[in-house]
Amino acid sequence: MKSVNLVYGVKDKPGAIKTILFAFQQVLAILAATIVVPVIINGSTGSQMSQSAALFGAGIGTIVYLLFTKFKSPVFLGSSFAFIGSMCAAFAGASSAAAGYAGFIIGALLAGLVYVVIAIVVKFVGVGWINKIMPLAVIGPTVAIIGLSLSVNAVGDLFKGNVTKEVIDYVINFNNGIPEIAQIASYVPTANTWLCLLCGLVTLATVIICSVYGKKMIKIIPFIIGIGAGYVLAAIFTLIGRATQNPSLVIVNFDLFKDMAWLPDFTFVKAFKGFSDINLSYIGTVAVAYIPVAFVVFAEHLADHKNISSIIDTDLTQDPGLHRTLLGDGVGSMAGAFFGGCPNTTYGESVGCVAISGNASVVTIIVAAIICIISAFFAPFMTLLATIPSCVMGGVCVSLYGFIAVSGLKMIQKVDLNKNYNLFTVSVILISGVGGMVLNIGSVTITSVACALILGILTNLLTSRAAKKDQQETEPTETAE
Repeated sequence: MKSVNLVYGVKDKPGAIKTILFAFQQVLAILAATIVVPVIINGSTGSQMSQSAALFGAGIGTIVYLLFTKFKSPVFLGSSFAFIGSMCAAFAGASSAAAGYAGFIIGALLAGLVYVVIAIVVKFVGVGWINKIMPLAVIGPTVAIIGLSLSVNAVGDLFKGNVTKEVIDYVINFNNGIPEIAQIASYVPTANTWLCLLCGLVTLATVIICSVYGKKMIKIIPFIIGIGAGYVLAAIFTLIGRATQNPSLVIVNFDLFKDMAWLPDFTFVKAFKGFSDINLSYIGTVAVAYIPVAFVVFAEHLADHKNISSIIDTDLTQDPGLHRTLLGDGVGSMAGAFFGGCPNTTYGESVGCVAISGNASVVTIIVAAIICIISAFFAPFMTLLATIPSCVMGGVCVSLYGFIAVSGLKMIQKVDLNKNYNLFTVSVILISGVGGMVLNIGSVTITSVACALILGILTNLLTSRAAKKDQQETEPTETAE
């Protein structure tokens, strides 16, 4: 069923030019998160993962996902942040750098197998048990937390320009050759933070104006126009800063064009040299690092699909079925990691882009995946995207993450909060999620979203008897009426 809020439904096919523009908008929405994962891994481990390869892997993984879901789910897959700790553990425990890259692929295979096993269970048992332990009172606030948990990143990015090579080299030398991402981030605002904020707010304002007041195409591509406006302003400040030799005005790092990587450095090329160094002990280390996280990401997978289901007015856990979305996510993650090293996952940014633009056409997602695959081999285009300042992307993400949060709040509207059992469930999830509850168990990090969801499920189970009793008491009254 096509939602009244959608300009294009899942099966609709916009014209060629429109589709390319919509697809490019999707690429911009997922770009920052997808390519920053290899940057973090490289900084934390000293590895040399390729951003181009990560984008290529995201495109391949998305196409695999769409095939498994019968082209019914308009969601893009990108590099998963949840596995960053797992990847660091895999590389650190390897006997050689090549074995570490092999560990990335093995870990993704093991994580993907978790999805396959769950998918088989769902196929034969059904989704009734999931709906019982995760009703709207659980899923709604969890979706809201996904957006709210990302809010710190969006707001932080509003004050940052590009990370320059000089900044990274300084921090690495300061730490005796050990790069610390947190410390690099603290040195990022070499440009005037007020100018960065201005560029971010101009981006956000443009997105809002185009989305609210725009007509026809302008209303559907607010991110492209918003990013363009913010980028132009940042580039003007940067050119003035370079001409006057004033570094506080330099927001865009055009020096990235000097060291362009013309071909993606695929993970499997390096991994094949390291498989001979793999032993059972190392495989066990990788399994412990990856498998528990896969169960955590499963919870986020379910929340994302409940969210997109509410946007397109079709329950994707029923059609094409949760088993298919899980298989698509799991196998797509394996395929993506084979090329880029990073396991993939469904992206909230992609869901937010669908909600704001009103374009749920799966054709758009297919073309976005193809753009990612092709652009991985086109260095100038990749470099141009990499020069988009953090503050500009932050302006976009304020709206994207906000829409994710609001989608969850809309689900909560359907929950009767006059009932204490619902009130406690929602409250526990919101407070633990907003409070940033994170648990570290060995090399496994249970994110704030996962912690909130787990506590919500436990609270729901604890109060389920009261909910069942209340339902039994109200049913006779409703029947009598």
